Amino acid sequence: MARRTKAEAEQTRHSLLDAAETLFLRQGVSRTSLHEIAQEAGTTRGAIYWHFKDKADLFNAMMDRVTLPLEHTLQEAGRPQGPGDEALRQLLRAFMDALHATVHDPQTRRVFHIAIHKVEYVDELQAVADRRLQAMRGILQATESAMLHSAAQQRLTLPMPVATAALGLHMLIDGLITHWLMEPDSFNLENTGRLTLTNYLCGLGFSRDLL
Repeated sequence: MARRTKAEAEQTRHSLLDAAETLFLRQGVSRTSLHEIAQEAGTTRGAIYWHFKDKADLFNAMMDRVTLPLEHTLQEAGRPQGPGDEALRQLLRAFMDALHATVHDPQTRRVFHIAIHKVEYVDELQAVADRRLQAMRGILQATESAMLHSAAQQRLTLPMPVATAALGLHMLIDGLITHWLMEPDSFNLENTGRLTLTNYLCGLGFSRDLL
């Protein structure tokens, strides 16, 4: 019985996250109340507080379902286990996986659209802003590590501080996804992303053979 109760509680949690995702996408995060989410999920507001501290906690849990695997892949790319020239390949592969998921996985696309276009970082969502900054710092740290690892392998001196180079790469990816979500038919995100990222890295001096 206890096992069944745990399974039912987990199902309720997922139903609430699915409902939040639907309503956040439809009407924005700030304009969606916890009561509306409970109604959409076919449960009570009390069920929300059983699983989540507040709206920000629920929002972050909704994001984590999609972003945690991507963040893990990117952070692993910053800890290459093999030869130094694998670091940049792993990093580029991880970013391309994120672009692929944005295009081909509907849930990833919905959640990214909410995070970029449907959320206002007002006081009640400060924890959301904090979570996004934390994730961004982790990705930037992984990017810096991979760049330094590959630069050392190639005996390359980067033309700018590695932190600046990593930030520039992240802004390229963020900008591509942001624009594509607004106008998906305007360009091929995966092809444009690959060309943009590889040429940016080549512009920093990395060998195209290693990408």
